[in-house]
Amino acid sequence: MPSRFYLMLLVLFLAVLACTSPISEQQIPVSDVLPSATPFLAESYPTAGAEAISPGQIVSGIDVRVERAWQEGKQVYADVCYTLPDNSDWTIWNASIKYADVVLNEYGATLLSAQEPTADGQPGQRCDTLEFYVPPDANLSTVIVSVEALASFPRQEDYCAIYMPKIQQAFNERGVAIILACNDVNGIATMQIVSKPDTMSQEEAEQLVYSDEFFTIKGPWEFTFNLTQ
Repeated sequence: MPSRFYLMLLVLFLAVLACTSPISEQQIPVSDVLPSATPFLAESYPTAGAEAISPGQIVSGIDVRVERAWQEGKQVYADVCYTLPDNSDWTIWNASIKYADVVLNEYGATLLSAQEPTADGQPGQRCDTLEFYVPPDANLSTVIVSVEALASFPRQEDYCAIYMPKIQQAFNERGVAIILACNDVNGIATMQIVSKPDTMSQEEAEQLVYSDEFFTIKGPWEFTFNLTQ
């Protein structure tokens, strides 16, 4: 009797187990349900290139050249080369692009090449690629790429060797009674203010000495292109 009871329990357990087992489902790949994405290039994102109407300009003694500009999708690029006034680390400080009645001042810059001045007196040169974002419906029949200013980032040794003479000359011409000198500070030649008017604070004198005017060269240098297809 007990054996039949246990046998009935076993059969009942197997029946319950069969009913509760998960039903095997076939795995359907996503690619069979959703179509794969394919690249799409809208006709409103053209590609065009052009040479500058006037590729070279000299302003403030600096020769800046933009040989060509081109459009790739939403970006407009321009290769800009310019002579270096000295051995400092000069770069493009401000640039813009103008089309129709729109002026865009936001840009990116990538170094292309840099050449140091030669021993025979030839100036150095740096070339950068400027990148501007433009909407796809922009009218680029007349595009003006403008380099507004160049600027340098002086190294410590540049202040005495390059900048102090022209800063002092500017003060002398303007009648500003600030006297500069290069003194040895921990083995490094350091430009210092050794004399200033009594009515001028040290902070005011330093603002004059380290003014952007001594470390920037203003243009503008402007270059016109037609980037319509």
